[in-house]
Amino acid sequence: MMELHYTLVSDGSSDRALLPILSWLLIEHKVQCPIQSFWADLRRLPNPPRGLASRIEASLDLYPCDLLFVHRDAEIRADRRPYDKRKAEIINALSKINIIKTKFPSICVIPVRMMEAWLLISEEALRRAAGNPNGETPLCLPKPSRLEKIPDPKSVLYQLLKVACELSGRRLRRFDVSGSAGRVSEFIYDFSPLRVLPAFKELEADIKQIVTMNQWAAPL
Repeated sequence: MMELHYTLVSDGSSDRALLPILSWLLIEHKVQCPIQSFWADLRRLPNPPRGLASRIEASLDLYPCDLLFVHRDAEIRADRRPYDKRKAEIINALSKINIIKTKFPSICVIPVRMMEAWLLISEEALRRAAGNPNGETPLCLPKPSRLEKIPDPKSVLYQLLKVACELSGRRLRRFDVSGSAGRVSEFIYDFSPLRVLPAFKELEADIKQIVTMNQWAAPL
């Protein structure tokens, strides 16, 4: 294989922040060829597909790949198994797609509670994404082991970025916090702190298995 192409199918445009995480994991597990990543952007289609199976199928038509990642956040609910429920939804959607289109491996990406929780691991990345790399205001990031217990990780991420930018008044009101949030993962060079999280462990184990089965890893 000259190059590994993978496609990420997700719920929204902010989930593009997962791409650096997925590429990092592939590199961690010794993928030996160049990696080309794509986020499946279906927003500009005349009639964007709604159901998950339809979105996956449209994504494969527009972004053919060697490896497919399908993302769904797992919101925690009382007395339920959110990770298992989301994984079953993805597997069910894949089962409805033309077998020719799914002859390559697919992997579920299911952060708990939501994707933004995986971005709360680096003060440096937050400051750089906020456009203030030399800022000194304390950010007080949560411990990685508690990331899945944060009720609203997106709100926490946005608030930390507003603190990190060190702006005030009109300039703070004009600060593009959403755009900054989308850049955080680009400035994180080590996602290993996430290995304490069960959902991240599941993702890494699946990637390791797929890389091994397809002999994509560089020889020792």
